[in-house]
Amino acid sequence: MPDGQLPFDASANQKKKTAELRVEPARTMEDMMKVTAIRAAVYMSDQHCPYDEEFDGNDFCATHLIGYVGREPVACARVRYFGGFAKLERVAVRSDYRKTKIAFALIKYAREHCLRKGFTKIMGHARDELIPLWRMFGFKIPENGRTLVFSDYSYTEMVWEKDLPQNAITLTSDPYQVIRPEGDWDRPGILEESAVRDLSDYPEGFAIAAE
Repeated sequence: MPDGQLPFDASANQKKKTAELRVEPARTMEDMMKVTAIRAAVYMSDQHCPYDEEFDGNDFCATHLIGYVGREPVACARVRYFGGFAKLERVAVRSDYRKTKIAFALIKYAREHCLRKGFTKIMGHARDELIPLWRMFGFKIPENGRTLVFSDYSYTEMVWEKDLPQNAITLTSDPYQVIRPEGDWDRPGILEESAVRDLSDYPEGFAIAAE
């Protein structure tokens, strides 16, 4: 995530500060195009990261989050899941929106999203000069925190931890809850509507599948 120390227009920035902030998971190909555009602008343009290093082959095994200021997609993050922890990465905010609070909204959403999925530990690689910013998000350098260098920058491992919430998705959750759209677990989904569908119109012998 770049340092955000770029010139900006004060009047335009004031409008951005008063616009609605929201964060949503990417669910469509259009959403993924938004993610790709943001990361290309931030990492490939601002940080001169090579294409192959930015788009590293991990995008189709992750949850992508998009941050909006008003209707404009301006920030994104990627979350991958491992045994016992989630990894927050590819946090990016477009240069002319770094004076807004969208980064805080994005990280807050990411933490809550991981907790709902049952992950109480989130690990991230913070660029060394941005460690104070990650501390503001609640991340800490663990005792065995290591540093690593990639794409021409030095990073340090940082971890955020919190107890499992009561509304976490578990094996005892409502079975419909676990098949709802990602991040929208508290609202009935399209598959629940299919539960009351009249099957008399379907021919016998149609394919049997497991959801």
